[in-house]
Amino acid sequence: MRFLANENVAGDAVVALREKGHDVAWIRTDAPGSKDEAVLARAMAEHRILITFDKDFGELAFRSHLPATCGIVLFRISAPSSTFVANAVVVAIESRSNWTGHFSVIEENKIRMREL
Repeated sequence: MRFLANENVAGDAVVALREKGHDVAWIRTDAPGSKDEAVLARAMAEHRILITFDKDFGELAFRSHLPATCGIVLFRISAPSSTFVANAVVVAIESRSNWTGHFSVIEENKIRMREL
């Protein structure tokens, strides 16, 4: 799958997803400091599913009605270490294949999905 990792996604998670064969672009290295609207626009333009820890993307997708059919995966998990986060991200992402077209919230023990 093709993903765009927001700037706040741990580098270990980006590396782990790449090692699993996913195509992952990372805002932290490609365009640090980008505004959320620009990040979402890039995900749409490049047909990438956005991975983030930033709740503001729900606001952009639902209240501001910015196009987000690429899919947004919001992680709401504790982060005791970057290794823990990397493992949690890989396990969650590989648990499903239908991220596109959904706003998904990953919590400690569940995944909630809502169509965009």
